[in-house]
Amino acid sequence: MEALRIISGWIWGIPSMVLLVGTGLYFTIRMRGLQFRRLGQAFRLAFRKTENGDGEIGSFQMLMTSLAATIGNGNIAGIAVALTMGGPGAVFWMWVIGLVGMATKYAESLLAVLYRRKSDKGEMVSGPMYYIEHGLGKAFKPLALAFGLFGLIASFGVGNTIQANAMSTVLEKTFGIPLLGFGIVLAIAVYFSIRGGLERISTISTIFVPIMSVFYIVASLIVLALKADMILPALGLIFSYAFQPLAPAGAFTGVAVMTALQVGVARGIFTNEAGLGTAALVAGSAKTERPVEQGLISMTSTFIVTLVVCTMTALVLLTTGFWDPTGGAISGVAHDASMSGAALTSAAFGSVLGGTGEWVVAFSVFFFGYSTIIGWYVYGEKCLEYMAGTTRLNFAYQLIFSAAACYGAVANLDALWLVADIANGLMMIPNLIGMLLLSKIVIDHTKRYEIGRPLKETA
Repeated sequence: MEALRIISGWIWGIPSMVLLVGTGLYFTIRMRGLQFRRLGQAFRLAFRKTENGDGEIGSFQMLMTSLAATIGNGNIAGIAVALTMGGPGAVFWMWVIGLVGMATKYAESLLAVLYRRKSDKGEMVSGPMYYIEHGLGKAFKPLALAFGLFGLIASFGVGNTIQANAMSTVLEKTFGIPLLGFGIVLAIAVYFSIRGGLERISTISTIFVPIMSVFYIVASLIVLALKADMILPALGLIFSYAFQPLAPAGAFTGVAVMTALQVGVARGIFTNEAGLGTAALVAGSAKTERPVEQGLISMTSTFIVTLVVCTMTALVLLTTGFWDPTGGAISGVAHDASMSGAALTSAAFGSVLGGTGEWVVAFSVFFFGYSTIIGWYVYGEKCLEYMAGTTRLNFAYQLIFSAAACYGAVANLDALWLVADIANGLMMIPNLIGMLLLSKIVIDHTKRYEIGRPLKETA
């Protein structure tokens, strides 16, 4: 356990944070705040009718598939972990990484469409592996293979076992469902969902993602309406502790500014995946001929996840005081210090809405987690196909991936979170290096689009 903490701390140290935030700021400055100027257009593009292109799914389906893998239990359990480990200041840094990360996700999705290829099944495949190899040349193939390997490993951590663990923990607490029994049922359900490939997964995502997102947001707004007098103090905690250490009090150990920053960045990436390259793994499957427009659509997922869903969870935890086992800096409500993750968020909702609040979180955790697992299967499959050069290993991967969901349901949460952070960091590094080396192409395509002379796929 201690070794995992050391590795995670090293991967998410100053160099990685500078690389991550610096890449987002670089694209933000060079494209003159594109993510802010064209956010409205990006949402309009996401809901338009499908245009012509070589992909398999429409832009809205692509966005829902990406959101399915992104709006997961990191938005529920991950935010609780961020607050207990990094204090309220971690939320501020999560917002920062979300805002600059929109430019990063735009860039990686643009490159995904530009350098996508056809697989031996005749389907479009894309991702950092392809834009690193074909954009930078064969000499960079080891970097592309590194991303594929780390992405495959991450599909079992952040995209599978972590989600299953959060689901089983909350369902056991709320409904008394045995961990192992739930794990077996989950593994079977996952297997039959992923057997249908991208088309079935995108169909499931298009149905469930909008419903589950609205359901959770509305429940959060009800809690915040009932705790309205605590909202401004909660926001005050976020901004004040982003720049000053949180002094120890009672059972709370205190948090340094650097800890808040590191935790906020790591959890921000865990929840919105900007910079990981995951969005690029599915962006190339969209029916589009204009890489810029697909980049705009993809960046909306970061806004939805970080600035909306994660903020809802953070404010609920802060206004109810369930981020601090001493009773909270603003609410004075003490709680069981042993609670963590999704169980802590469930208790926060339950403190205001009673049993209904716990049910809301239980159902949200289930649907968020399930959609994330099947969405991450697509990511892992794309990485595996690139490394193996064939789709013949997909069946074996489906069986192992489904079994991993059962394992995650009964595994230790703390170790899994650390493994997830490590896998995220290992994916991020080769992707960001490739993006920076290809940044001129991203900026040129963006400039031509904005002056009315957009380029189609040319790579």
